[in-house]
Order: sequence, then C-alpha cells, then structure tokens
Amino acid sequence: MTYNILVAGGEMPPFANRQAGTRTSHVNPVTILVGTMTGTAELVANDMRDAIAATGREAEVLPMDDLDPSVFLRPGVFVICSSTYGQGDVPDNALKFYERLGQEAPDLGHVRYGIFALGDRTYTDTFCHGGKRFDELLTKLSATRLGEVMRHDASAGTVPEAVGIEWIQSWLDALVTVEAKAA
Repeated sequence: MTYNILVAGGEMPPFANRQAGTRTSHVNPVTILVGTMTGTAELVANDMRDAIAATGREAEVLPMDDLDPSVFLRPGVFVICSSTYGQGDVPDNALKFYERLGQEAPDLGHVRYGIFALGDRTYTDTFCHGGKRFDELLTKLSATRLGEVMRHDASAGTVPEAVGIEWIQSWLDALVTVEAKAA
C-alpha cells in the first residue's frame, strides 16, 4: 500500500508514490490527541492529520483540554502528540485527562496507539517525558503501541512538523501491516 504524503510547502517527498493506494474496508480512522503548552505539538498534529488524510484515511485532531477516558471508545487507532513541560510533566492542557486515565484505569486492551513526543535534549533527565508518561500509562492500561515512540528534539535543528510527517508515514506503514493481518 502506498501513501501520498505532502511535506511542508506542498512538495511530494521522494519516498511517496504519486498514485494513491487502494483502500480496503479494514482501514481504521486515526484520532490524534494533543497535549501542548506553546502550540507546537498542535502544529505537528495538524500536519500529521493532513498527511494521513492525503492517503484517503480519516483523521482528526483533538486537543486534550476537555477529554476524558471515553475518547478511547471511538473507533480506530490513536496517536498521542505531546510536548513536555516543567520537570518532565505532561502539558497543562493534558494534565486532567492524564490524571483521569490514571484514576479511572479503564481497560484499554482494545486500543492501538502511537506516540510522537516533543522535548529538548538539553533537559537530559526529562527529555520527552510528556510522551513517555502517556506511553507508560497506556501500556499499564493494556493498550498496544504500534512502532517505537518518536522523540523530537527541539535543539536538534529539525522542523518538528517535517519530522512528524516523516514519522507518521512509517507509523502508517506499520498500521497497514497490522490491518492486513487482521483482514
């Protein structure tokens, strides 16, 4: 299966096939849950949503501000796109959601997810811990992570939106493999 992923500026990256792939009935929509302080994680999530939508797959971005654990009853798969704040904490807009997940501890055995964590490696002890905390909690609640956690380093000089688009491509490839096996 191939994807049409546009990078910033509307250019087609060299790895993307310019012909849209055929979709099956086993394609899951993607919900991107966003935890952010300054808006960078939301910018990344919006670009990932657009890249996902360019493949013909449904995608939606939901800021974590007013979410509760019932969001995981939605059909499809999830991406957590979260920055890190303070001493390795989840962002303020995600804190209530994170705490409710921990307190209510729903069984998320049906949930498949990916993590795009944003941080700054100059804070070595807490680098990308916002995303890491979500990953640990979701794992504890029996959710299944697809792929590795992507850790974007703000001090690396890379554009987080471009890195997000590149990462979502490989994450979607892993998702397609899982969907094909389930078909």
